[in-house]
Amino acid sequence: MFNPARRRCVQSVAVANSSASIPSFLLPAFLAPTVRSFATTSPCLSKIGGAPLSIPPEVTFKVIPPPPARGRGSRIQPMSTVQVKGPLGELSMQIPPYVNIDQDPSLSGPTLTVQDSSDAKQRAMWGTTRAYLQSHILGVSEGHSAILRLVGVGYRATVEPTATTVEPEYEGQQFVNLKVGYSHPIELGIPKGVKASTPQPTRLLLEGPEKEVVMQFAANIRKWRRPEPYKGKGIFVNGETIKLKSKKIK
Repeated sequence: MFNPARRRCVQSVAVANSSASIPSFLLPAFLAPTVRSFATTSPCLSKIGGAPLSIPPEVTFKVIPPPPARGRGSRIQPMSTVQVKGPLGELSMQIPPYVNIDQDPSLSGPTLTVQDSSDAKQRAMWGTTRAYLQSHILGVSEGHSAILRLVGVGYRATVEPTATTVEPEYEGQQFVNLKVGYSHPIELGIPKGVKASTPQPTRLLLEGPEKEVVMQFAANIRKWRRPEPYKGKGIFVNGETIKLKSKKIK
C-alpha cells in the first residue's frame, strides 16, 4: 500500500497518461480530494458591536488614550481607558488595543470597530466591549437593581448599620442580616457603591451603578438558601422561578 503522498503522485501520473482513454465523467474519481469549507456563506459580522452607543445628555463619555510603551521588547500592549460619569457615579473600563472608538459628532453616538473583523477573538470582544460600555452608561444614569424574594417560614432580611460577626471593610459600611433557617444570623457586608433596602421583610432591594457588583452580591446572598424543588423555599433573584417536584414516596 502506498502512503498518501505517493498515492496522490501515482494518481496524477495515471490521470496524465490515460486521460485520453478515461471518460470525462470518471476523471473526478481519480483526482485528489479537495478540502471544502463547512459553510460557503460569508461570516456574519457583529450586530451588537456595530450599533452606536446611546449616551444621555447628563452622561459624560471620555476616552483616555493609552500611555506610551515602556520598551520595544514589551509584549503587553497598552490599553486605552473609557471614563463614564453621570449623576449616580463614575465608572471606568479598559478597552482592548484592537478596539477603536469613533466619536464622530455626525454619528448618533460613539461607534466601536475592530482592526481585523475576521479574527474570532476580536469579533467576540467587539460585542462584549460594546455591551459593557452600554451597561456602564445605563448604570451611571439610571442605575441597576436586583430584587431578592425570601420564600420560607420565618425567612426575613434587614439592613443593619453594624454587625457582630463581620468587620467593616470601609467607613460607614452597612450589613445585610438574613434569617433563613440557621441557628445564627447571616451577616453580609454591602459592597461600596451598592445601596440595600427592605421594602418588605421578605423583599431585599439592591441598587448600584455597576451591574456586575450588584448581581454578584445578589448571588452571594442567594447561595445561603438556594431554591429547592420540593417545597419551593429559598432566595429567588428577580424573576427567577423553579419547577416543583413531587415528593419521593418509598
